[in-house]
Amino acid sequence: MSESMVISILKDAITTAIIVAGPLLIVAVVVGLIVSIFQATTQIQEQTLTFLPKVLCVALVGLLLGSFMLHTLEGFTERIFSIISNITK
Repeated sequence: MSESMVISILKDAITTAIIVAGPLLIVAVVVGLIVSIFQATTQIQEQTLTFLPKVLCVALVGLLLGSFMLHTLEGFTERIFSIISNITK
């Protein structure tokens, strides 16, 4: 296994992780920002107020994009297994 192959695998793993986790993280950040702005304007400083909207929105995005995330991870797994099977000892 060459150094360039290892770097290629790591690059593919990081790219796949960003593609899969990105939508969920972006939704959580945006909803958290909106709730924080709402809390700042209304001066409601309840800590648990941010939890429920984030969970609901992330769950909704997970349901909507779950198939896409699963297919992305399946493709990555197939690529890794094909690389493993092609490694000569």
